[in-house]
Amino acid sequence: MSIQLLSDQLASQIAAGEVVERPSSVVKELVENAIDAKATTINIDVRGGGRQLIQVADNGLGIPADELEVAFRRHATSKLQTAADLAAIHTLGFRGEALAAIAAVSQATVVSRAAGDAAGTRLILDGGHKSSRETVGAPQGTVMAVENLFYNTPARLKFLKSVTTEKRLIDEFVTRYALAYPDIRFRLTHNNRITFQSNGDGRLLDVLAVVYGPETARQLLEIGDQRVESEEERPVSTPQSLISVSGFVGPPSLHWANRNHITLFVNGRWIKDNSLTYAVIQAYHTLLPTGRYPLGVIFITMPPEEVDVNVHPAKTEVRFRRQSAVFGAVQRAARQTLVADSPIRSMSSWSGAGTEATTPGWGGSLDFAAFTRRNDQGELDLEWLAAADSTITGQETDNGVGFDTSSPENLGGDKLPIMRVVGQVGASYIITEGPDGLFLIDQHAAHERILYERFMTDRANEAIVSQGLVAGTAVHLSPSQATLLTENLGRLGNLGFQIEPFGPNAFMVRAVPAILIKLDPARALHAVVDDLERGDTPLQGHIEARIILRVCKTAAVKAGQILSPPEMEAMVRQLEACRSPHTCPHGRPTLIHLSVAQLAREFGRI
Repeated sequence: MSIQLLSDQLASQIAAGEVVERPSSVVKELVENAIDAKATTINIDVRGGGRQLIQVADNGLGIPADELEVAFRRHATSKLQTAADLAAIHTLGFRGEALAAIAAVSQATVVSRAAGDAAGTRLILDGGHKSSRETVGAPQGTVMAVENLFYNTPARLKFLKSVTTEKRLIDEFVTRYALAYPDIRFRLTHNNRITFQSNGDGRLLDVLAVVYGPETARQLLEIGDQRVESEEERPVSTPQSLISVSGFVGPPSLHWANRNHITLFVNGRWIKDNSLTYAVIQAYHTLLPTGRYPLGVIFITMPPEEVDVNVHPAKTEVRFRRQSAVFGAVQRAARQTLVADSPIRSMSSWSGAGTEATTPGWGGSLDFAAFTRRNDQGELDLEWLAAADSTITGQETDNGVGFDTSSPENLGGDKLPIMRVVGQVGASYIITEGPDGLFLIDQHAAHERILYERFMTDRANEAIVSQGLVAGTAVHLSPSQATLLTENLGRLGNLGFQIEPFGPNAFMVRAVPAILIKLDPARALHAVVDDLERGDTPLQGHIEARIILRVCKTAAVKAGQILSPPEMEAMVRQLEACRSPHTCPHGRPTLIHLSVAQLAREFGRI
């Protein structure tokens, strides 16, 4: 095949692939243009997850009529004049590629009226080619409608994710820029339903309350506007760069299953930077449970010439002239905020009724009376747990503890040896004696295995018990989490949850699986959604199985909880009855064995 120049249309479609990867890319570019145009109101309307329609309307400066067609040519921009301007970018957009790339792979309509113009102009393009142009009445600003995205590039179209996934990505982007620009009023609708709206009053906390809910927003810790100067070597003629860090971070009790809730902005631009994300995580060193990540909304302000934003066409990756200085500034700002807010904590007493302690699995203080209630004489009152347990197994317990001491025939299999309970160590491990030595049982992992096998048995028999709540519990989620929950409402209903929409991004929990009845329904639901957000688990394709695992993990007794001898006896008997008693549902061992021979070796007897 001979070498030849590509046609302008084909070259534009190829170039569009770098800028317009999916519908959220279109939203990003159009919203950034609206922000650069000094808009104070931005309305985003989406249909079909962005495949059918993406419309962004703003009240910004508008595009002059004689420049409208030029704006859709490749490398046409009003934000750069000379090469020197590229060294200090002050705007979100600057490459002059976005409008041309979007128009090349869609059917686009733009209506715009610039300040001072008597009328607006409507321009219609099909695959980048002008179809019509006319003068119309319009308010100041720009309305850009993108229809049938990738209609002329079917290979790109078929690689798009599901409508729900694309919707979530759009939600995440819009909420991020609403956080970056709280003085702009954002409104996002999907299929004519408002899913996000900020009031544009300039208060970041108000936007955080809309995104994460009022309860979460009240817990956030504000980073005072901390300014640090770079201490790295520089030419004598170069002024020392000032790095300003501000924003909010969550307390250690507020944590998530992934890093997605760490949001970084540099000079008002949302960026992805693994190094700075790690800096925020490092600020919580020793403060978070393993595998959990904090919430942070971090704003970094620095001289534009100190950061190169021309690294990737999507403009979400940047390069810092002094990377280590920025890393240190972010880490110190977050750590100092956490240290300043940390009260002096004393060791909790385990003997009193209603004792509270911090438990890593929850990210907050748990009332252990919810697990080990005591009666007026100070003795353990476990009738509630026995009743809750019997509603699941369909059997009465005869010793007042929360673990059925009978051995259901349908749970036979790989039996453990008969064991005698000796005691508990570290309020986390049950010590038992077997025929050939000692066993240490992880009480959380063991109870998780017991609940999991019961739940799976009930599910197979279509006998999962749902417990209605006397008063429903309202739960507020972020827009992307709300989309994820809506997608899985049917699956949750099959597993004992009864959840109803309760306004934008809010839900009312009416019932929960019976094993969760003594726990806070809001926290239980947050735990389930938190687990569903994980995108890297082996069970990603088996959503119901993931939900069941999370429900059992949430309901199981926790490490650090003191159990009575009857409770320990009941747990051991039920673990012996499990099909797979040696591991929890996640694969962790439930017990370890110390043989008599091994003990003899340790004591030097053999």
